[in-house]
Amino acid sequence: MAGDPDTLARLRDDMRGIRLDLDVVGAGEARQARDDLIAQIDDYLLPRLRRLDAPALIVVGGSTGAGKSTLVNSLVGARVSEAGVLRPTTLQPLIACHPDDLSWFADDRILPGLERTTDGEPGNAGLRLVPSAALPRGLALLDSPDIDSVRVENRTLASQLLAAADAWLFLTTAARYADAVPWGFLRTARERGTSVAIVLDRVPGDARREVRVHLEAMLQAEELDDATVLVVDEVPLEPGGLLPSDALRPVRAWLDDLAADSEARAALVRRTLRGALASLPGRIAVVERALIQQLAISGELEVARERAYAGARREVVGALRSGSLLRGEVLARWHEVVGGGKVMRALEMHVGRARDRVRGALTGAPPPDAELRATLESRVEAVVRASAERAAERTAQAWREHVPGRALLEAHPELERASAELPGRVSEEVRAWQRFVFDLVREQGASRRTTARFASLGINGAGLTVMLAVFAHTGGLTGAEVVVAGGASAASQKVLEAIFGDQAVRSLAARARDDLLERVEGLLRDEAARFGALLDGARSSADALARLHDATQALRAA
Repeated sequence: MAGDPDTLARLRDDMRGIRLDLDVVGAGEARQARDDLIAQIDDYLLPRLRRLDAPALIVVGGSTGAGKSTLVNSLVGARVSEAGVLRPTTLQPLIACHPDDLSWFADDRILPGLERTTDGEPGNAGLRLVPSAALPRGLALLDSPDIDSVRVENRTLASQLLAAADAWLFLTTAARYADAVPWGFLRTARERGTSVAIVLDRVPGDARREVRVHLEAMLQAEELDDATVLVVDEVPLEPGGLLPSDALRPVRAWLDDLAADSEARAALVRRTLRGALASLPGRIAVVERALIQQLAISGELEVARERAYAGARREVVGALRSGSLLRGEVLARWHEVVGGGKVMRALEMHVGRARDRVRGALTGAPPPDAELRATLESRVEAVVRASAERAAERTAQAWREHVPGRALLEAHPELERASAELPGRVSEEVRAWQRFVFDLVREQGASRRTTARFASLGINGAGLTVMLAVFAHTGGLTGAEVVVAGGASAASQKVLEAIFGDQAVRSLAARARDDLLERVEGLLRDEAARFGALLDGARSSADALARLHDATQALRAA
């Protein structure tokens, strides 16, 4: 049911889980609707539903200088709220009530986010509680900040307090009753079904009828003709800055009637409560529409990101399989590792006998492998970095085609390039991969059958040769079908087969290739996650959409 506190608490929790980070059409309005709804459930609906017998809370609101604090002080009969020419005057909201009703407001039953103070002195934070026997039981007045305060926090707090009211005692003046800002708030009261009494303050005696008639006509035009209009004449203030009792009489009579008539007071509370509950589906719909748009745009941005980084992975795989990594300096360095061109020619001419002769061909001093290892490392790093750089550029280009994506990039311009940490991480992973390959070779060479042949080339030489086989070992081709560096010989393959055997070579190359690709995928995944983090809000809100729809249906039915 709509009036079930547990249902409303779940709705509030669902709303709290909704992030509207993307600047889709209506996102600003939806964020405000979400925040207002959460606040009103916490500050008003749940407290009121749980304690329908609590005193009615009348929030005194209005524009700067309308006389809110003067009115509250006059009703209490003491200067409890600061009033004067300085603006803003109400720096700390206060609740004034009969001492017997103080316990209703001393805890966090209503407005749980505001700390209470009861020292009787004005402060700069929290909600001040002021007991006064001048006020009747069953009613409490809340003096709120100006709705048009120069301070953003004051305006925000005023909106929050007005949403927590059982009724508004809304002040305007004869000089400013047609201002735009108050009417925006009054329309909100109409939309939420809040009971409103309008105090038309400082009305010259000769303009009383004219101004009142005009105000009531404006109320009727805005479908607020059921609002009570209370006129306070323009009169000199008494010592202490209080209104004379005669001028205060219309407001005092309205409050006393509510206090004396429990049925009328209960009807006022029920009307506002029903209106607030009835307004929920429409306010939820505002959030739903923006959320649906956000999920759609987020999906498009996600697809663009995935395509770009899948393309980066294909680029790396293509570079490994094409043999392009083995051109020029890499191949020259490898020739030095295996003993120079003479050995290469011997291996090419006598492939059938290479297994028997390789030990003799490769005896002697350890091969000069340091430069080959560094060159390979540099080549692999360059391929991965370039692919990641292009993926970031392609993702950013696709995101700029959408207004929300463009806004995200403007807030995070660093995403248009690969991350600053990538070069160091790539170097670390490539070195770790090389260590993995050396360990594989060491493990394979530990068998009794290959020990002698393996010793002639050494761990580094054999390991580096495995790495070259990875870059030339394409699509299941082996032996003479493997072409190294665009037409160069398959010598690295032959060397490995001579030492380990054909099957072992395929296994070593496959394991080394898989490990390298796994490391590359991890790097690219982390790079892509920078973009994905900006879409986390939409992903985390997806499940809430169905729950919001169910909540709306339940509220409409109730």
